[in-house]
Amino acid sequence: MRFIHAADIHLDSPLKGLGSYEDMPVGTLRGASRAAFTRLVDEALALEVDFMVIAGDLYDGDWKDHNTGIYFAREMGRLRNGGIPAYVLHGNHDAESVMTKRLALPDNVHVFKANRPTTFVLEAHKVALHGRSFPHAAVEENLVADYPPPLAGHFNIGVLHTALEGNAQHANYAPCSLEQLHTSGYQYWALGHVHEYCVFPGPVPVVFPGNLQGRHIREQGPRGAVLVSCVDGAVVSIERLEVDVLRWHELRLDVSGCAAYAEVLTCIREGLEAQLARQESEKPYVLRLVLEGESALQGELVRQQTQLRADVVAIMAALADGRLWLEKLQVVIHAPPLNAAAGAPDDLAALLAEAVADPEFKQEFLQGLQGLRDKAPYELSGEPLFKALKAGQVDTLLQDAAAAVLDRLGREA
Repeated sequence: MRFIHAADIHLDSPLKGLGSYEDMPVGTLRGASRAAFTRLVDEALALEVDFMVIAGDLYDGDWKDHNTGIYFAREMGRLRNGGIPAYVLHGNHDAESVMTKRLALPDNVHVFKANRPTTFVLEAHKVALHGRSFPHAAVEENLVADYPPPLAGHFNIGVLHTALEGNAQHANYAPCSLEQLHTSGYQYWALGHVHEYCVFPGPVPVVFPGNLQGRHIREQGPRGAVLVSCVDGAVVSIERLEVDVLRWHELRLDVSGCAAYAEVLTCIREGLEAQLARQESEKPYVLRLVLEGESALQGELVRQQTQLRADVVAIMAALADGRLWLEKLQVVIHAPPLNAAAGAPDDLAALLAEAVADPEFKQEFLQGLQGLRDKAPYELSGEPLFKALKAGQVDTLLQDAAAAVLDRLGREA
């Protein structure tokens, strides 16, 4: 007996801020969740699995219109034609109270109830699936406590959308302990909510398949579902099915050894060539390029970020048009220790160095930026600048600003 366990599909998940980058493949990104799910259904049909389990967050919230539901019904119809039933549990993003629109689904789709645990039995395979959908978005009680005991003589699967012991990266919904799952008497736990793939060690497989398709730079690496194979009532293998259609990656390049703008571009080109050589597949990659290190070019590169971005996009297009896309370019290069540039007064360099080292000046500087920190959109919270400001770390920012002033004076002298 074989089945597919998937979760966190987030069909038609909206883009967050990506449309502001004119060279991004917005159409491809917008359709990625559907394309990945279609590939998952293709895999299910090709492998002739016995059933599919979706452990929450099939949708990313209430639909804008019925097209999302119609698409899902069409894909489930394909499974029905292949004789494959699907068992769907709703999580925090598609909870009972969240979804106001409904559509009739094919009779091979079985949805776990939200008001109490539900058990579905597949007598042909001696399988019992137990689960409970979320009645509302923020379920903070332990749902496992009410799951039924295992059905004797059957392979029991627990389906649950949970943070599992308060996973720090995700909201603490339906918390429970790993020990509680291991001692439940079930033979497999199909979890959802955590977007990273994880199989916990122990007597019973407890599995997060991860989300089906990475949606932003914080979801890097392969994405997909798992194929579970069982023999004589025991799991014999858990294999990843990578069905994502594009991947996200952060590429960090040290440009400390570059003495001119052209050398920086050479460093970038070589770094991108190495990245292409490392890529595991022909899938497109959306890159965040981070230039770091210590360089006297810091001021010039910060000033020319628009030109630099255009040059990077041109290099990507020449190397692998359609396989590499630039999500964001970050210049986090630090300037060398303050020295008076040619033509800049020595006393100005000394004054700037004194200001950078003055604790009272730093505190006033932080206070002056308080409004900026408070009003900045959530998408910027992960940026190095805002992380530093939140932590009260402004030394590097002030040093870079001082170096840029001296550099500008030196060029204008």
